[in-house]
Amino acid sequence: MDVTTWYLEQTGPGDLLPAREPKVPVDIVRAEIPSPEFSRFLYTAVGGDWQWTERLPWTWRQWMEWLDRPGTETWVAWRDGTPAGYVELVAQDGGVVEISSFGLLPYAIGLGVGGHLLSAGTAHAWDMADRWPDLEPTRRVWLHTCSLDGPAALANYRARGFRLYDTRLNVPGDADDGSTPGPWPGAMRPLPDPR
Repeated sequence: MDVTTWYLEQTGPGDLLPAREPKVPVDIVRAEIPSPEFSRFLYTAVGGDWQWTERLPWTWRQWMEWLDRPGTETWVAWRDGTPAGYVELVAQDGGVVEISSFGLLPYAIGLGVGGHLLSAGTAHAWDMADRWPDLEPTRRVWLHTCSLDGPAALANYRARGFRLYDTRLNVPGDADDGSTPGPWPGAMRPLPDPR
């Protein structure tokens, strides 16, 4: 299966176009204590149906080394005490911040949470040096998405002011049969809102 990967960026905080408030109340809170268990949960719960497999074989120590680096932040959207999604920021050299992971748990899709969370996460990428005084001020925020990600992903990034700067087509190896690991089979189906 052919996979297209799109690379997008913002080059100034004025590029950010904030989303409107979501349809449901959401709190976005930084997970300040590095927790491999929690981060792995978020990674599999959000990415399991979208071919996020790169970190699945990581050990606890590899997760901790990733999370415990200066300028690595996890911001979690909470709805009524339940995680709804997350955005992971990673500072790089030269005032660059990557949005390395972003997404929602299946139950939160379609409620306007994604645009709101991406707006907040991007704003936090732009003010990262305020929390990490040894980092240079942010001059660029970038991310990538691909044709395996959620169908609204690319449109959400563009609606938040991210501009396309590169597109690549790659062909995964024969071992990739297109199936997803999923958090568990059928987790992609949205659940009815009990309210």
